[in-house]
Amino acid sequence: MESHAEFLRLVSLDEKLAAALRRDYREADLSKLDRAMLDYVAQITRDATKITAHDLDQLRVAGFDDLAILQINLIASWFSYINRVADGLGVGREPASREGHE
Repeated sequence: MESHAEFLRLVSLDEKLAAALRRDYREADLSKLDRAMLDYVAQITRDATKITAHDLDQLRVAGFDDLAILQINLIASWFSYINRVADGLGVGREPASREGHE
């Protein structure tokens, strides 16, 4: 998460926005479109099995078409996947002691 926030800060040059998103995206000053997208992405991240037709309709009401919804879904799902791969390999953490594993 920290690396994503740092990337956003560097790309957007908006430290205030990056800090707000790092704390809680729901408290950040976002457009209706961005808020709807992040609500959907947060639900995918927490538990994608709870996504309903209503969630997809909320994205459409906000202004996303079906292709954009697919792209949001694919990107969020890919990040969830790759974060789990990195976590499972200990990427970004202090190496665990190898004692007893040789």
